[in-house]
Amino acid sequence: MAEEILTILERAGEWISLAGIAVILSGFAGAALHYPIDARRRGASAAFSHFKVGLGHALMLGLEILVVADVIETITVEPTYGSLMVLGLLVLIRTFVSWTLTLEVEGRWPWQPEVGE
Repeated sequence: MAEEILTILERAGEWISLAGIAVILSGFAGAALHYPIDARRRGASAAFSHFKVGLGHALMLGLEILVVADVIETITVEPTYGSLMVLGLLVLIRTFVSWTLTLEVEGRWPWQPEVGE
């Protein structure tokens, strides 16, 4: 019974990883497809800013989903200090990337209130 649950969790981790990748790819595709339309309507500079924001949001969401997959995949293997250190390092790197993306896209750190609040 325990092995069946671990197998289900392993598969869930794989599917969640694929979902994170799909979010990133679809976000890129959507932003790239809207860029030419926005460039004609708003101009190249505004379209590029809109492209960056769309891509940044897709990357942030995709990274959060990938962190969930990493946690699930880590708990399904035999827990060792090495696997926990790898998980911790992945979470730290992805958190740092997410923070810098928030700063780039929204112009503020994640813990700062949004403008107008």
